[in-house]
Amino acid sequence: MKIIVTGEQMREADAYTINQMGVPSLVLMERAALAVMEALEEEMNLKRPLIVCGSGNNGGDGLALARLLHVKGCQPDIWYVGNPEHASKENKIQYQIVENYGIPIRNTLGETEYSVIIDAIFGTGLSREVEGAYREAIETLNARKGKKVSIDIPSGVSDTTGRIWGTAFHADVTVCLAYEKLGTVLYPGTGYAGKRIVKEIGIQAKKIAEEDKIYTYEKQDLRTLLPKRKPDSHKGSYGKVLMITGSKGMAGAAYLSAKAAYSTGAGLVQIYTDETNRMILQQLLPEAIVTTYTGFDKIKLKELFDWADVVSIGPGLGRSETAEKIVTYAMQYAKSPCIIDGDGLNILSEEMTLLEHKKNIILTPHMKEMARLTQYSIEELKADAMRYLQEFVEDYPVVCAMKDARTMVASDDGGVYVNTTGNSAMAKAGSGDVLAGVITGLLTQGMSLRKACETGVFLHGLCGDYAREQKGSYSVLASDLIDAIGAVLRGVDDENL
Repeated sequence: MKIIVTGEQMREADAYTINQMGVPSLVLMERAALAVMEALEEEMNLKRPLIVCGSGNNGGDGLALARLLHVKGCQPDIWYVGNPEHASKENKIQYQIVENYGIPIRNTLGETEYSVIIDAIFGTGLSREVEGAYREAIETLNARKGKKVSIDIPSGVSDTTGRIWGTAFHADVTVCLAYEKLGTVLYPGTGYAGKRIVKEIGIQAKKIAEEDKIYTYEKQDLRTLLPKRKPDSHKGSYGKVLMITGSKGMAGAAYLSAKAAYSTGAGLVQIYTDETNRMILQQLLPEAIVTTYTGFDKIKLKELFDWADVVSIGPGLGRSETAEKIVTYAMQYAKSPCIIDGDGLNILSEEMTLLEHKKNIILTPHMKEMARLTQYSIEELKADAMRYLQEFVEDYPVVCAMKDARTMVASDDGGVYVNTTGNSAMAKAGSGDVLAGVITGLLTQGMSLRKACETGVFLHGLCGDYAREQKGSYSVLASDLIDAIGAVLRGVDDENL
């Protein structure tokens, strides 16, 4: 697990280290400069660097870095774009030091070509549009040749939402100090950050409360996240899944979600679908039990709900009167955990009271479906996705995976998981059906709702990354994601042997 912080959390950590731990701010600045130089030595040609400094402490880090590079025998130039009269105390001290060392400080940028351009203009805390001389400076730097590096976060990127404040420095590498900032993980900010390198500088943050924790998983975490398989097990050991999926002509959604559940480890899957899908599903997935309906059948549904350990509702279900009655009945009477996706979410959006007091529900909306559930526009949601997600799970006691380029998972027990696996090759019809199946397959093996949802999103993204490696960015199909499940999980098995 890797912790991610907002700008505010980072500033609190800085203050705690300085005020409670007694580490002077100038010491932290020196450590920051050393950490950046270490990263640069691994990544860049430092023969002729340009460091572009603002008047805050991020600029102070840049000035300290210039001195270290100078002492090392490089030929750094400093372009100071901040206002010295408004500089922070630490920035003023560093400015005086570089003057004492005789390092050139420019007020304008000439025609000199630099091997690397280092952005130390704003850092965290920016909350306004970049205008005037700052905007001109950033746009000028973006147009120049040479590798580009940002210290902590690209200037012009919001440290919390990833939004661009009018313009932003386009880095090839961002050296994140102590923690990666949320703004460099979320889009569009992550597209400006380039390769992200996290460097420890001695920040001792007070323990972040669970309700405030933001985190992601890394590939090596998968082994510890997955449920264990026992040598003396049988199909009943891994749960009975009921998948209510597939309206007339939508057998594909039922097939994809059911096969994904099986491929992730579910013991037994029963598909409840429209009668017209029976033949094709029996041919495509003979491992599944196929039960069908021609209309709403309360008695049959009760029998199925009593049988199932986990229920998945929605992929390809449609918006018919029968579908609406099925979803309503499930929300009122199903006692097993339910994963609701696709059309199940669209039906729920018309009757949100069905979600009240339901604690065994996972929702997996994409942005359009989330807009229906919350009554916010997609644009509003994207502008501050985490805040809206947290508000939603405070109102409804569910686990919610809000799907986007950076899918987030949250529930009312606090904290937000931000997924960093996956890629644009997965933007194909059926990908969401596969995710619903993956989460279902994990949940039925005894995982908690929250952990099954997080792990499912994480694994689904890993499968997308594997599939892209095999087939490229354009040709990945939803079925390829299912094929990739075996390959990714086999890698974990190999590690365990």
